[in-house]
Amino acid sequence: MQNDELPHEVVLSIQRVLEIQPTEEIDRLDGLSEKFNAVEILNDFFPDEASLAHLEAVSARLAETHQELQKEVDALQAELKDSQDPERMSVIQEMISDLLGQMSRIREKATESEAVVKNITKDIQVLDLAKKNLITSMTMMKRLQMLVNALTQLEDLIKEKQYKEVAQTLSAIKEISSTFKSYTAVPHINRIWKRIQQVQAQLRTQLDADFDAFYLQDTNKQIKSSLISDACLVVDVLGQDVRQHVVERFVAMELKEYRRIFRTNDEAGQLDNISRRFAWFRRLLQNYEIEQGRVFPSEWRVSWYLFTKFAEITRDDTTTLLTKAGSNLTVKALLDHLATTTEFEQSMAKKWATPIKDILKATDNPHSEPGKPISAAFEPHMGIFVDAQDKVLADMLAPHRKKPSTSTPAKSQPRAPSDAHAGEEDAGASPMTVLPSSTDLFYFYGQSLEQCAKLSTGQPLFDLCTLHKKWLRIYAEDVLVGNVKRQASDLSFYTAVSSRKSTESKLDLELVKQTCLLINTADYCQTTALELEQKVKEKINPEFKDKITFQVECDLFVSSISTAINIILREFETNCEPAFAALSRTSWPTVNQVSGQSPYTTDLVKAADQVVETIKPLVEQKKYLRNFFDKASSVILVKFTNSLVRSRPLKEIGAEQLLIDLQTIKAYLVKMPGETLTTASYTRSLNKTTTRLEALLKVIVTPVILDLKGTPKTTQNDLLDSFLTITSTKTDLESTSFLSSLDMDPAATGHAGGSLISPGASRVSLPLGGDSIFATMAGPGPSGPSTGSSVGDAAGKADSHKREVFSDFRRFVSFGRRKDTAGAGA
Repeated sequence: MQNDELPHEVVLSIQRVLEIQPTEEIDRLDGLSEKFNAVEILNDFFPDEASLAHLEAVSARLAETHQELQKEVDALQAELKDSQDPERMSVIQEMISDLLGQMSRIREKATESEAVVKNITKDIQVLDLAKKNLITSMTMMKRLQMLVNALTQLEDLIKEKQYKEVAQTLSAIKEISSTFKSYTAVPHINRIWKRIQQVQAQLRTQLDADFDAFYLQDTNKQIKSSLISDACLVVDVLGQDVRQHVVERFVAMELKEYRRIFRTNDEAGQLDNISRRFAWFRRLLQNYEIEQGRVFPSEWRVSWYLFTKFAEITRDDTTTLLTKAGSNLTVKALLDHLATTTEFEQSMAKKWATPIKDILKATDNPHSEPGKPISAAFEPHMGIFVDAQDKVLADMLAPHRKKPSTSTPAKSQPRAPSDAHAGEEDAGASPMTVLPSSTDLFYFYGQSLEQCAKLSTGQPLFDLCTLHKKWLRIYAEDVLVGNVKRQASDLSFYTAVSSRKSTESKLDLELVKQTCLLINTADYCQTTALELEQKVKEKINPEFKDKITFQVECDLFVSSISTAINIILREFETNCEPAFAALSRTSWPTVNQVSGQSPYTTDLVKAADQVVETIKPLVEQKKYLRNFFDKASSVILVKFTNSLVRSRPLKEIGAEQLLIDLQTIKAYLVKMPGETLTTASYTRSLNKTTTRLEALLKVIVTPVILDLKGTPKTTQNDLLDSFLTITSTKTDLESTSFLSSLDMDPAATGHAGGSLISPGASRVSLPLGGDSIFATMAGPGPSGPSTGSSVGDAAGKADSHKREVFSDFRRFVSFGRRKDTAGAGA
């Protein structure tokens, strides 16, 4: 047995016998040993130098203390040895065994005492139970007598048709009888219980007869309204099932005539007469409110049950008639009948200030399927409405899909506000120039959406939304981008570069204007499509909300904008081509003086500005203009670089002239977007590119620059060997430079930028972002062995990383070398 299983008193006794020190004392001694500090004790004995004279006295005192402590330790060890004597441990174990035996005997005595007490009090408990049962029996007998008397009184009241008192008495009987429900096995109670059931059945039969007489207004058996009002109180006491039975019986009798008149095989029951059905029900409801409506309690909502049953019958008949009509059912007839039905349902909802769904839910029979509105019968047939919308949209867009948009300037069309789908104008909307077909399309979308939402917000509205998405895709691909492509094709757009003379500028301003119109229209369509998505989500049923998205269509419009920007960019590039052709034809080695900016720069600025000033007032969204300016700036700098490469070899004077021309071009590009459209990224990219070109030209202006200046090949080799010798020991040099990606043999014609219409025709690609043309250039591989033996030995000791630096220098050496021998002749 472990110590933690022993009683606390036993553990204390063992501790006293063994004289075990408490844990706290041991911890205290451990703490003292940890705090022992020899230096402090020595300082206490010898606080100053003078105290050292007493060294022998202190030593004697310490020896005496040591002896005392040793004696104390010896005594404690002897005591511990005695404590660990086996005979003493045997005594302790015997004491523990005696203690456990005593505890067991005490437990047995306690059990015996409990049994004695129970035996003494057993008779008292029996008497208490008998007393309790006697009291309960007397109480139940008294209640049974009260119940029998109440039943007798109830039977008399039923015979006299005093329903108000019947309701009160029956309520009391039901309350009292509920206490005897668990005692029905007792014969006497069982007889009384059966009597209660018989009285209730008799009462229900009498109530049915009185209600029927009241419904039918039998002259031989006049029933007063007050009597039926009191009878309703009795029905409420009898329970919900009885009330349901009474109401359903009344509703069936009231609508019996409706079933007879509006049979589906009679003329009155046809779809064309659906409005007569609703007129009949309105008259029925009016008569009910005047006559029977005052009798039934308002919480019974009998009028709701009348409407629910009427809706069920009418919905079934309408479903039958629509199925029978089949292909003969026209869109106009369908919408007219559905509109009439929806208007009727809305009038009922307004009358009771409750949605139709809530009315149907409140009157649902728990044993049948949930009720549906009458308009639900039309939903399976709404496909012909969606098909009709498809045909209308096809006819609407057919003229725009077959030929390009009108070449005349578009009229100013207002951007549809967020609630334009309802046909309303927002007085605060700012006008913008878009294709009229786009505003017509979304206006039609708004009308069809509102029309469908009034008739159905379920599957038909979702199908209509799917149709709208389909025609948005067609509009983006065929009307917007397709028309511009066709117009560009008619004007020989794809072959324009090769057919135009290099000295001419044949800018198609009309194409540029139409493309700006495309940008505005695509932006308008993208924005309005998102608004349309929100409108649909607001109106459609919850189970369809997560399926509504126009993101794919919006992406198509964004793609259309990108295509349009590239079309304008190609026209911009073509318009600037004559100026760059003039730059390439200039004999720069023969230029002997600097004469201010060259004439071609004036033509270049004029050509670029012609396109820029044309599109600025036409494109409404400034973000698209910024995108164009980023690309246009890159186009000019790429073509300037290519023309510079084709113009080699260069001399100091020619390079100085080109440096001045570059400054002129840069000054124009800085001002090209205007103050409101210039961004930090645009300026940063422009400065980065022009700085590299300026550095290149400034190097050429330096007295001796190899082949670019016509330096003889032998001299080039000597200079190259010297360069490699020096740079092979430089570990901090960059591995590549912007020279790595220069195209040393650029195409004489073609577009530097490329576009989405025609892939790039140049070896230098146009970045789509705001970065410069050199931003993504990578260094080439090793350029081969060195041209000198001494340099080759030194270069062989350098690692491959350093050789990447040399490759750019080799490219720069070959920068001025032409494929023919013109460079060598220089």
